[in-house]
Amino acid sequence: MEELPIELNVITLNCWGLLHLSQHRAERLTAIGRELAATDPAPHIVALQECWTQEDYRSIRRETRFVLPFGKFYHSGVFGGGLAILSRWPIEESSMVRYPLNGRPTAFYRGDWFVGKGVACARIRYGSGDRDIVEVFNTHTHAIYEHPPDKTDSYAVQRLSQSWEMAKLVRGAAERGHLAIALGDFNDVPLSLSYRMLTAHAPIRDVWRVLNPDSSLGSAIHELERARRRPIPSAAFNLAENGVTSNSVYNTWRWTKSDQRALRSGKDPMIVPPDTPDPRGKRIDYIFFSPQVSSTTNTLLKELNQARASRDIGESSTKTQGWVVKDARVGMLARHPDLGCSLSDHFSVEATLLLHTTDTSLITTSPSRPPSPPSPPPNRPSSSNSHLSAKNAGTNHHARSLLALEHGTYLSSPTGSEIRVASRLELSQSYDAQLRDSALALPTLRGEGLHCTIYDDVLLLIHTYDERERSQRRLRILHFYLWLCVVIGCYIAVWFVQPWPGIAFAFLVLSSLGFAMGVVDGLMGFLFFGSEIRALKEFEWEIRNAKATASGAHGLRDEEGVGGGDGVEEKVW
Repeated sequence: MEELPIELNVITLNCWGLLHLSQHRAERLTAIGRELAATDPAPHIVALQECWTQEDYRSIRRETRFVLPFGKFYHSGVFGGGLAILSRWPIEESSMVRYPLNGRPTAFYRGDWFVGKGVACARIRYGSGDRDIVEVFNTHTHAIYEHPPDKTDSYAVQRLSQSWEMAKLVRGAAERGHLAIALGDFNDVPLSLSYRMLTAHAPIRDVWRVLNPDSSLGSAIHELERARRRPIPSAAFNLAENGVTSNSVYNTWRWTKSDQRALRSGKDPMIVPPDTPDPRGKRIDYIFFSPQVSSTTNTLLKELNQARASRDIGESSTKTQGWVVKDARVGMLARHPDLGCSLSDHFSVEATLLLHTTDTSLITTSPSRPPSPPSPPPNRPSSSNSHLSAKNAGTNHHARSLLALEHGTYLSSPTGSEIRVASRLELSQSYDAQLRDSALALPTLRGEGLHCTIYDDVLLLIHTYDERERSQRRLRILHFYLWLCVVIGCYIAVWFVQPWPGIAFAFLVLSSLGFAMGVVDGLMGFLFFGSEIRALKEFEWEIRNAKATASGAHGLRDEEGVGGGDGVEEKVW
């Protein structure tokens, strides 16, 4: 095994590789493979979403075989989950964990249920030590099809449940003392309820908000971002400061049909000026990591310091080590060299994690491997919009934002350039501050949890969705019996219309259609909705248990009718 790395380069990208639906799919994914191979710094771990076919996966593997020699394509659902993980080091173990709540088969035109969405898990070893392991969790959660306030988001519970399941997986990896990386297309904006569900119940941090704590909470037209009363950002500002990966005006697949036709004609270069307003750009692709902050004490040095204490001299006997964010950026901005289009309808998120060691005693969480010296940080360009001082950029932006969000108010935020200056001056001290913030913000490996009122909001969503699904189940079962009556009636009618073959044939066709529709409704009513309601019961119990813990109890004990009002008492210890 080669020398242990102190830096880890990670990339996540939604490839938009829908079979028969995505334009220029094969050409674009091959170009994505070339871009990954040419990325500087060279990636160590890459997570791909919407890489639906093994042909496209093999095409990317051919292009990246010298940089990322190991990889896994994950199989799930009817059509596949579209997830893949590439690695510089061997993958010791892998698994595909399906989400219990994962769309509805009746929404076949959306496809989320049929692809079997879940978490692609990989255990990657980069050294010979017991803890020289990275556990990677790659996901593509349920999309938002109904946007409030115009429509009620009926899939909100689905994404909350998926964030909850992801948090449990990541928490388990962190408790084992391994570096955990959760990444992918989460289909929701920063500080949304599903985002907070994940970050509050797993000891992880968002790489982008570590360096840009005042970055946007959604597109400029999103209700959370509008409440901050910020001006509409430019395209360049959105990339550099807000980490926009979706709906950017730089992405050709978000252009109007007329602009896309002009691009294909090749008549105009179609250059987007950096100051172009970008009201719809948003960040929905993330890289989360567990800092794994740990402290070790040199016993001999500690005794020596005690002997020197009377003379007020000595060295620090405690060293603190953990992973910090060295750099985070938006990538895959290049266009296809021949087609002129963007390589995907998303841009990538790329991050460099650094194993940093400091002679400072912090909160201890779990042991890690011996320290290694950090390497010098990269130079990052600052925004041209800088006009404020860096005095307001501190380590409490994230906590204040969450507090303001829960109370329905929003802080007036400085410009991104202010944050960038504050977060990148005195980088060694900045890394120390990251470790300190991680130790304070993540006091335990179970995460800090949410406020009790937030759990009440989640429970209300669960109950509302549970009522909807129970109503749908009753309706489907009713349809099943109605179609059964229609089929029986058609068979009986055939006997009385034998002299008229045309009418008899019509009854046979109607009976066949009724049989098919009845079978579908019966499967939905008796099987699918029952399974989903039971999954909702499990999710509800876990949220109630988390609420009880947050309120100071040690979990639920005796509670009437937990999980759906079945009129039975469930004893929980």
